[in-house]
Amino acid sequence: MLAAEVLMSHSLAGEPPSAGRRAAPLTTAGYSTREWGLLTTLPGRVLVAAASPGPGRPARTVAAGLVGLDALAAGRASDSDLVRAVVATIYARDDSSSTPTGGLAGAADLPPVCRAVVRVLRRRADPADSAAYRQWVESVAVRVCRAGDPDPTDQRFLDRLGDALGLR
Repeated sequence: MLAAEVLMSHSLAGEPPSAGRRAAPLTTAGYSTREWGLLTTLPGRVLVAAASPGPGRPARTVAAGLVGLDALAAGRASDSDLVRAVVATIYARDDSSSTPTGGLAGAADLPPVCRAVVRVLRRRADPADSAAYRQWVESVAVRVCRAGDPDPTDQRFLDRLGDALGLR
């Protein structure tokens, strides 16, 4: 990822900002590399965990994975500068590079990672950006789980995720 690509606002690039939204500020400046790595890898981890079969959880279709990718991309239209910057970083990341936080987590590994992200957000993020980020991440999982047949284990997964994200 080239920092200039992520941090450049539309106005600096000679383009007007999207209607009703400010140009993205230097959002990454307030986070360490480790913290930014946590923030930018959690959405993908959540998508993988939601789409992966687990003990008692159903297997997902490719369509459910695509729904999750669409939910990630929906963050580009967020009112939150933080969410938009995270999405820009996700899409700018070189797929051949290793993730800064050690790869993807399964459903069992997800709550501690979520709690670590919540701690970072409490220390560093504007409360509105924090709430928008946590709700967006949860929405990725909700959309993946709702893409298939309803299953009670999905609701337990979503409840644990919401708890770990501080949304319940």
